[in-house]
Amino acid sequence: MGNDTVRTPPADGSAELRREQRGWYFYDWACSVYSTSVLTVFLGPYLTSVAKSAADADGYVHPLGIPVRAGSFFAYSVSLSVIVAVLVMPLVGAAADRTGRKKPLLAAAAYTGATATAAMFFLDGDRYLLGGALLIVANAAQSVAMMLYNSYLPQIAPPEQRDAVSSRGWAFGYAAGSLVLVANLVLYTGHESFGLSESTAVRICLASAGLWWGAFALIPLRRLRDRRTAGREAALPGFRQLAATVRDMRRHPLTLAFLLAYLVYNDGIQTVISQASVYGSEELGLGQSTLIGAVLLVQVLAVAGALTMGRLARVYGAKRTILGSLVAWTVTLAAGYFLPAGAPVWFFVLAAGIGLVLGGSQALSRSLFSHLIPPGKEAEYFSAYEMSDRGMSWLGPLLFGITYQLTGSYRDAIISLVAFFVLGFVLLARVPVRRAIGEAGNPVPDRI
Repeated sequence: MGNDTVRTPPADGSAELRREQRGWYFYDWACSVYSTSVLTVFLGPYLTSVAKSAADADGYVHPLGIPVRAGSFFAYSVSLSVIVAVLVMPLVGAAADRTGRKKPLLAAAAYTGATATAAMFFLDGDRYLLGGALLIVANAAQSVAMMLYNSYLPQIAPPEQRDAVSSRGWAFGYAAGSLVLVANLVLYTGHESFGLSESTAVRICLASAGLWWGAFALIPLRRLRDRRTAGREAALPGFRQLAATVRDMRRHPLTLAFLLAYLVYNDGIQTVISQASVYGSEELGLGQSTLIGAVLLVQVLAVAGALTMGRLARVYGAKRTILGSLVAWTVTLAAGYFLPAGAPVWFFVLAAGIGLVLGGSQALSRSLFSHLIPPGKEAEYFSAYEMSDRGMSWLGPLLFGITYQLTGSYRDAIISLVAFFVLGFVLLARVPVRRAIGEAGNPVPDRI
C-alpha cells in the first residue's frame, strides 16, 4: 500500500497510471459476461424451466413452504438479490473508504460471484432452490464488486481523463460480452452436433461465464493498488450505514440532484433493456433467434457507441453529451412505437439505435458522478450510485406493466417510457455541474 492520498493518481501520462488503468478496464471485461450471457440471455428461461419441472399440479413451487408460481421464481430471486445487495453495499463501501483496502474486498466479491456462477453447471433436474440461491449470491456479489470497481475511477484517472477512461471500461465490457455470447450461441444452437443435450449446453454456457469472470479478474487484482486514506469512524450495520451515507449526501445537494436525475433516466434505460425482448416477441411476433441476434448487435455497437461518446465528451463535455444521448433515447423509443410487426430488419435497426447510445450514456454518467464525490468517500458514494443503477429501477417496469394492463398494447407501454428520458433530461439540465464539483471539494475540469 502506498502513501498516496485518496485523490492523488500517478502523474498524468505515466506508465504506472496507464498500467493501472488497463488493469481497471479488465474487470469490466471479466464481469460483463455474467450480465450478458447469464442474466440477459440464458438463466431466466432455464431457471424457469427447472422451477416448472419441480412445480406441483397447480404450477407452484414451495421454497421455505411459501407457494410461488414457477414462472415468477426467477423474478423473485432477482428481487431478493437486490435486497441483499442493498444491505451489504453501504457496509462494504464504508469499510473500503475507512481502511483504504478496497482490493481484498473486490477480490472477495468477485470470486464469490464467479464461484456461484460457475456452480450453475450443477443446476439440472428440479434443483430450482439451488438455482435461486446461486442467482441471489452471484447477483448481490456482482453489485458489491461493481461498486468497489467504480470507486477506483477517481483514484486512477485525473479529472480530464475520466470520461475517456470510463468509456473504455464500458467498451471492454461490451466487447467481452459480445465475444463470449457468440461462442455460447454456437454451442447452444449446435449442441446436438457437439453431442450435448440442450440442458447441458445451457449449463456449460452459464458455468463458462463464471470461469471467465474468475480468470480475468486476476488482471485488475494484480494491477490496481490500494491507497492510504484518512482514518474514519467504524462502519455501521446495513441500513444504518445507508442512512448515514444519505445524511452525509444531504450536505451536497447538487450531488444528490445529479443522482436523482440519473435514477430517473437510468430507470428508463434499464426498463428498455429488460422489456425490449418482450416487445419484440409479443407485439412484433419475432422469434427467439431474432431476439438473441438483436442482443448481440446491441453488445457490438455499444462498444463503438461508448468510445464515440467518450470522444464527444472531450469536445462538448460529459453533461451535454449525456443530454444528447437522452434525446437519442427518446427518438429511438418513438421510432420503436411505429415498428411494423413481423419485420426483423426494423427491429435490428431499433437495436442498433439502442446499442449506439447505451454504453456511452452509462459510461459518461459514471465518470460525471465521480467528479461529484467528496474526497475519501468514493466507495461509500458509489454504493448509493450502484443502488440507483441496480436496486431502484422498478418504476419503469411498473409503468410498462400498468400501461399494458390498461391499454392492452405493448406499443403504448413502450412509448410510456419516454417520460423517464424527458424528465431525466430536465432534471440533469438543471444541475450546475461545475458548481457541484467545486462544492464537493474537487478540481473542476476545463470541459465538463
